[in-house]
Order: sequence, then C-alpha cells, then structure tokens
Amino acid sequence: MDTTLSIFLQLADAVIITDIRHRIIDVNATYERITGFTRDEIVGMKAGLLKSGLTPAKTYEDMKANLGQGKPWSGVFINRKRNKALWYSNITISLVASGGEEYYIGVFRDLAQLKEGVYISETRKSKIQYEILKVLALSCEVRDPDIEGHLVRVQELTTALLHRYNALNRSILTEEYIQSVVNACILHDIGKSGIPEGILYKPGKLNVYERAIMETHPLIGVDILNKISTELDDELFQQEMRIAKDIVAFHHEKWDGTGYPSRLKDDAIPFEAQIVSIVDVYDALTSRRAYKDAWPAEQAVDYLRSQRGISFNPELVDIFCDAMICDSSGYLNEDKRTGEKV
Repeated sequence: MDTTLSIFLQLADAVIITDIRHRIIDVNATYERITGFTRDEIVGMKAGLLKSGLTPAKTYEDMKANLGQGKPWSGVFINRKRNKALWYSNITISLVASGGEEYYIGVFRDLAQLKEGVYISETRKSKIQYEILKVLALSCEVRDPDIEGHLVRVQELTTALLHRYNALNRSILTEEYIQSVVNACILHDIGKSGIPEGILYKPGKLNVYERAIMETHPLIGVDILNKISTELDDELFQQEMRIAKDIVAFHHEKWDGTGYPSRLKDDAIPFEAQIVSIVDVYDALTSRRAYKDAWPAEQAVDYLRSQRGISFNPELVDIFCDAMICDSSGYLNEDKRTGEKV
C-alpha cells in the first residue's frame, strides 16, 4: 500500500480505508479489535457491512451530500459488531488522493469510551426536547382549552417560515438552529400563566391598567424559564432554553421600536423572536376564541402587510405572505384544521 495511506493505519483510533466505490482496501488493528472482523475477512467488501439499521437515514444523506462535493464529513454511526453488539462511534471521513487514485479515510472514535452517559441520536434528542417543552408549555397554560391547537400551529408555521427563509438565503441557518427554534417557540406565551383570567380572557379592549398588567407576561415568562434553567442544568436543553428566553422576552417587540417590554428596534430584536411574532399574530387573528371571532385569511394577510416595517421585519412578512400563505394560483391554501380558507 502507498505510504501516504499506510500512515493513517498507525492511528490509535479505528481506521478504515476504502476506494471511491466504498469497497474496503484496508483497516487497522484497532478496527479489527473493536469490530471483531479481521482484515482478511473484510477487504474487498462494501464498507456498509456493519450497518445496524439504527443510524438515522438523514445521517447517510448528509454524508453522501458532503462526500459527493469532495468535502470531509463527521457524524455518528450506530453500527453492529461481529458479535451483534451495537457500536456507537463518531466517524470522520475524508477524501485523500494517492498514487493517482482517490480513497476515503474513515477514522472512528469509539463513543463507548465516554466516561458517563449514553449517546442519543439527533432524531431522538430532538423528539425528547420537543415533547418535554410541549408538556411544560401546556402545563403552564392549562386554563386555556384552545391553547394546544394554537401552539401546534405556531410550531408548524414557524417550521415552514424558517425553511422558506433559509431556501431564499442560501441556507444560512443551520438545521440545528432551526430545530431549536421550532422546539422553543412553543413556550412563547408561557408567561401568561401569571396573568389573571379576568384580564386574559376579557371580551373587548383592555383598559390602560389591564394592558400594563398584560404586558408583563414576557417578563413573567423569562422568570419562569430562569427558574427552570437553574433546576434543569443539562446540555440537552441549553440552546433551546437560550432561544426560548429570547422568544418569550421579545416576541412582542416591534420593528419600529414601539413594542414591549424592552422597546427593541430592527435587528436588535433576536431573529427567532422576529419569526415567532409574525406567526403568532397570524394564527391569533385567524383563530376563533371565546372573546373574538376569527378574521378571514385575506384580512389577516392584509394586516401583516400593513405592518411591514412597523411591527414586523419587512423581509419576513413578504416571505410569509407571498411564499407561504398564497399558492401559485394566488388563492389562499386550505386550512387543514377547519377546511376553511386561511
């Protein structure tokens, strides 16, 4: 074997070398010891012989996309050893040229060597985060029987708006950030749990004193999250809690600086709060509640457009109204929850 390639086999971690078609050229002694397969057994076989079926499909999709562009890739595989035991490992795969040929070098870091804890796949991690935060949001707003539907719709619209924005802006947002915002946005009105019901569900307009009390709910929400963060000091929720605090604190700020509670202006308002403010207002306007009738979708869209540059980020309003609410024919999409236009 070429000296350039043989150097990799001297690494302490498990190493696999394949040709460009992913057929195994060589492995080192650490790979043999961990997997239970000898070099002579697997040379010439496809590198996927250890697949367990438990690695998320998206992991392989990301790997293929990066390698197809000649870029190195790192991720976590859940493979199966010769003795059928699961092998959790972080692998970095790089394309290396040697002797006029191209090869893939895979270096595995055995996650079983971690001192504590267990590996949780990104898919499972996201589901755990979503379910726990959803339970938290619902438990804090249990007085409102309509709240679950509102929270789910806010999450769905937030997901769609973030992905659409990303598609139009060369994917500047990471998938991890998008998922964190989607998970956290369900907590946006958690502070309303501290507002008296007589104010929260009052039919008609609030007086100046009631309005002042209502406008404390972002600060109440942040206080709740701070207490939770103190008790739940876990890296599994660190990013979600940070983003959730920004959403809770600032989703009632306005683009022109006239919002509450901090009177932030323009891009001083955290991006995730800018997103949720549009989505929250749209769903609130188009939903029927005990104290108000639902607005027709056209009226809600007109309102959002009238508030571009005043209450909302103009670019986000345009994306939401043009690319998400209206379909290619110019008519509004059917609302799946009622069968009516939204």
